[in-house]
Amino acid sequence: MSRLREMIKELCPDGVEYRKLEEIAHYVRERIKVSEIDVCNYVGVEHLRQNTEGREMSVTLPDADFVIAFRSEDILIGNIRPYLKKAWLADCNGGTNGDVLTIRIDDKMSISPQYLFYILSSERFFSYDMKYAKGAKMPRGDKKAVMNYEIPVPPLPIQNEIVKMLDNFTELTAELTAELTAELLLRKKQYNFYRDSLLNFDQNDRDVEWKTIGMIGDVTKLAGFEFTKYVTYVETGKIIALRGLNVKGKLDLTDVKYLDGSDLTKLERSKLYKDDILFTYVGTVGQVALVDCDDKYYLAPNVARIRFDKAVVDPAYIRYFFQTEYFMRKQIEKHAKTSSMKNLTMENIRKFQVPIPPLEVQQKIVSTLDRFDALCNDLTQGLPAEIAARKKQYEYYRDKLLTFRRKGA
Repeated sequence: MSRLREMIKELCPDGVEYRKLEEIAHYVRERIKVSEIDVCNYVGVEHLRQNTEGREMSVTLPDADFVIAFRSEDILIGNIRPYLKKAWLADCNGGTNGDVLTIRIDDKMSISPQYLFYILSSERFFSYDMKYAKGAKMPRGDKKAVMNYEIPVPPLPIQNEIVKMLDNFTELTAELTAELTAELLLRKKQYNFYRDSLLNFDQNDRDVEWKTIGMIGDVTKLAGFEFTKYVTYVETGKIIALRGLNVKGKLDLTDVKYLDGSDLTKLERSKLYKDDILFTYVGTVGQVALVDCDDKYYLAPNVARIRFDKAVVDPAYIRYFFQTEYFMRKQIEKHAKTSSMKNLTMENIRKFQVPIPPLEVQQKIVSTLDRFDALCNDLTQGLPAEIAARKKQYEYYRDKLLTFRRKGA
């Protein structure tokens, strides 16, 4: 960092010139025949990974005669849903589709492709891109606004030094993240084994009763037409319709549908309460979650709601049991039907058998697994938080390196 400070002091003591992207680069409009590329060098928007984590290999080519051509060191940016932060510095020649902005530098003697890529993969750029994006459900970046984005252009030696520093930091961060991810996977395997061992009850254990869900809980679903007839979705709000994609072992609220809460009386039957269990019964069958509060959630179609007598059953205990290998393998596979899509009926769910030990035993198991689960999965502690912290540290370091005093300011 001290060397970079010395270079800035020597080469641009009065600040750095800022230029619009359109002054240093352009959108590629050149076309190439699909017959001239293959799956190795076709990169559509669907092949760009989120959070600027590179690209995935394609398995098919588009059904078209021509695609947009790109060259090595062009920068490809996903133009659909800019908040996904898709960007890639091409390492080969190839073709892409119209949902990707292909940016080519006009003069590489004035700006380095690697340096520009770091600029266009920063939080600052994607926040700007989203600010001018158009569309609600599927926002698209504004091509003209992107070209108006202002970029600091220090002398090339400074750009190269920054690229060198960020490359090193990226490599170290990737290595550490890989180590932490491997550790996390190991912890999760240990957790799954420990959870399944705790919940593996002998059928002959006198202190444990095996009962069907129908005997100890109320299972219901909501017909699709019954829900959509009375629902108006809004962009923001406090009332949420929980769908199958929100049920992932616990509630996942990264992509939710808000309801117009002005009149919910006709949806009273779909109202959810604290400790209700949600269970997916179509498609990805067997995902569960526990409702964490009253007066916030309503049940959307394709999710079953199970409500227990809490004097007999701790719902959190059932949630953990539903996640065991025994339950997934023995119960769901036994009852699930497959037509065009894997599914369960409410009657199937009522037939599920679960071991019911004394309530105090259930609560002790829940307390133990809650602590272990937090270590493995909770983003506020444990290894996932460490991984997230490393990524934030890198983003801060990158944005700091790419911030310059404007010349003449």
